Amino acid sequence: MQQEVVLAMLAKEPSHGYQLRARLRDALGPLGDAMNAGQVYVTLARLERAGLLAVERSEDGADRSDRKVYALTPKGQRRVAEWIAEVAWPRPDLAEFHLKLIAAAAAGLADPLTIVDTQRRELLRRLRDAQRAAMAEPDHSDAALLLEGIVLRLQADLRWLEACEKNWTPPRSGS
Repeated sequence: MQQEVVLAMLAKEPSHGYQLRARLRDALGPLGDAMNAGQVYVTLARLERAGLLAVERSEDGADRSDRKVYALTPKGQRRVAEWIAEVAWPRPDLAEFHLKLIAAAAAGLADPLTIVDTQRRELLRRLRDAQRAAMAEPDHSDAALLLEGIVLRLQADLRWLEACEKNWTPPRSGS
């Protein structure tokens, strides 16, 4: 589990580990069903050791991990803000990007449409560069085939960003 995803899901409010897992499952739909609960707690412990999370014990004094409340520290808040601003392509993890949009909107960290637009601009730049490089290659070369794959991947990612934009664009009133 990517640490920044966990941090971002805690940006809205402090949570118990089981609440965090439920929000991740809700955000990921069927992809969240395969999520290992232990992995979430290992990530939380790692983030606490790194000073990105603070842990409060429950009222009953139990030391069990399911009774801890996890909250971002100022250092954790800074890391979330940095992550939200990152342009993650060329290695897009669509689930991670999806969670970034959800966390940014839920916690009021950033406008999801701004994040989508930033990603789109970067993908368009990379697409333009890949198309130029492909045109410079001789037909049927190994490099031309690779560049064609890169162009097709970038085009597919741009179409998905269009779908993200439609999802996050508020409906017009009176339409």
